[in-house]
Amino acid sequence: MTQNIFPALRYRDAPAAIEWLERAFGFERLAVHPGPDGTVAHAELILDGGVVMLGSVKPDAYGARSPREVGEISQSLYVWVADVDAHHARAAAAGAEVFRGPEDTFYGSREYSCRDLEGHVWSFGNYRPETRA
Repeated sequence: MTQNIFPALRYRDAPAAIEWLERAFGFERLAVHPGPDGTVAHAELILDGGVVMLGSVKPDAYGARSPREVGEISQSLYVWVADVDAHHARAAAAGAEVFRGPEDTFYGSREYSCRDLEGHVWSFGNYRPETRA
């Protein structure tokens, strides 16, 4: 399966978010394109072959904001990881706000959910949707 959907997030402090996402979740930088005044115009981070894009909050046609700015979320991300419990321990140690600890689901997955430093909701688990023919 080839990834064809790329989540894109905005952060008030994108440089700090990139460092935190690396430390807490294990992402690696593919590309970071600086913007004006220490902002990030565009960044791409990878984890086990999956890529997310992010950048600094800015006034543009998208109007995307950090959840902490608006006090709510409008989406969440689900990321497959091989070892859910080890990933959870890493994220919790880095300060992720875990609101659903690792648990086994009725559909055969083990997963947990948390908020990152700016309130984006991430779920990590070992459920992997398969492509249907």
